[in-house]
Amino acid sequence: MKEEEIQSILDKLKSGEIREYLVKKENFMEFRSYLVKRPDFKHFRGAAQRGGDVLFHYEKEPRK
Repeated sequence: MKEEEIQSILDKLKSGEIREYLVKKENFMEFRSYLVKRPDFKHFRGAAQRGGDVLFHYEKEPRK
């Protein structure tokens, strides 16, 4: 995955354009490297799936 694609996905999650996004196991570390740099990082919630994939949602309230 390229940075532009990842940032676009994160922006769409934030805006509500998409409700969730499944990140495949092989793309997780790259996806996460851009996610943790965002100022709204704590609004994103990832739920591990069987097999190592992660399903991300954007929450209005940041986690603590």
